[in-house]
Amino acid sequence: MVPCYGLGHLLPECIQSILSQTYANFEILIMDDCSPDQTAQVARSFRDQRITYVRNEHNLGHLANYNKGIALAAGAYVWLISADDKLIKPNALERYIDLMAMRPEVGYVFSSGVFLRNGTEGELIRDSWWGDRDFISRGQKFFARFYRGEANIVCPSCLVRKDCYDLLGMFPLDMPHAGDRYLWNLWALTYDVAHFAEPMVAYRLHDFNIMNTLRNSGTVIADLLRWQIRIRDKARASGHAPLVSSWISNVANLYAFALLSERFGASAHRMTFAELDDSLRQHFGGGRDEGRLRSRIYAGFADGCYSRGSIDEARHFYRLALKTYPLALKPWIKYVLLLTGRPGLLLRRWLRSATTSGATGTQ
Repeated sequence: MVPCYGLGHLLPECIQSILSQTYANFEILIMDDCSPDQTAQVARSFRDQRITYVRNEHNLGHLANYNKGIALAAGAYVWLISADDKLIKPNALERYIDLMAMRPEVGYVFSSGVFLRNGTEGELIRDSWWGDRDFISRGQKFFARFYRGEANIVCPSCLVRKDCYDLLGMFPLDMPHAGDRYLWNLWALTYDVAHFAEPMVAYRLHDFNIMNTLRNSGTVIADLLRWQIRIRDKARASGHAPLVSSWISNVANLYAFALLSERFGASAHRMTFAELDDSLRQHFGGGRDEGRLRSRIYAGFADGCYSRGSIDEARHFYRLALKTYPLALKPWIKYVLLLTGRPGLLLRRWLRSATTSGATGTQ
C-alpha cells in the first residue's frame, strides 16, 4: 500500500522499487488522499495490472487513508510504504514472505533502514538499530524492549499479517504521530516479531515529509503519552502488567523532555508547568500513581537543569521531587551531592558513567 498526498513527483521511484522485486505475486494500492498535484496522472501512467489507483473523494488524513487501504487490501500481508520512500533491496519482499510463510507465529517483520537525502542513500537510521543480527523474538519480550524505548522501527520497513489489523486493530485516529508504535506494541502481545538487520528501505528526508508536519503541529508529546498509557492499559487488561513496569519512567521522561524544551528552547515539543498540571489531571486524575510520577518528572527536570549548568534550579527541583515522593533514592543522593557544593559536583562527575536519566539524556 502506497499512501500519497502531494508526492506525485516522488511516486515513480517508490513504485519502481516495488515492481523490481524478485517476488512478483503482489498488488499495489496507490492511496491518493486528494493530492493537489499531478499524482493522479503519474499513478495512471503505470501499465502494470498489479497496480490499483484509489483517489479519495475528500481528504481523510493520513491514518484514515491508511485504514481505508488496509480494508481494501486483498493479500495475506500488508506492507505500507509512503510514496516518498522506497525499497532498496530487490529481494526484500521475497525474504519477508519466505520468513512469514515458514513462521506463522510471527505477526510482523521489519528491517533497519537508511536515510535518503537529495536522492542519495545515506547513513543508517541509528535510533532504529536493533543490532547486526537477524532475530525472531517472542512477542512479549519484544513488547517490553520496544515499550521502554530500546530502539524504534522504520515504519516503511514493516510487513504485517493482515490478520493483525483485522483481529487486533487498525491505526487509532487520535494518534497521528504514535499510532504505528501503538500497533507494534499491540500486535506483540499476541504475535512474535522478526527483524532483518540488513537495511531494506530508504526513508526520505525532505521539507514535506509527514513527520516534519507532525513534529511542527505541537501534538507529539500528547500523542506519545496516549501510546504509553493506552498500551499500558491493554497490557494490564490482558494479564501482562509486568511488561509495562517501565511506564512511570517512560512517561516521566516524556514530560521532563517537554518541560526542558520549554525552559531551554531545545525543541518544538514544549510544555509549561501549567500544561503539565492540566495533563496530569487529564490522564491520571489524582490517582495513586500521580505522586510518584510527578516526583520522577521533577527529578528528570532537575537532571536536565544540572547538565545545563543551572545548579540552583536543579537543587530546587530535586527538593520538589523529594517533597512529592520522599522515598525516591536517586533524587536524595543527587540533592545531597549538590548541597555539599564543589566536592559533591566533582563526585557526581566521577560517577557520571554509572548514572543515567533516560530520555532527557542527562546524569
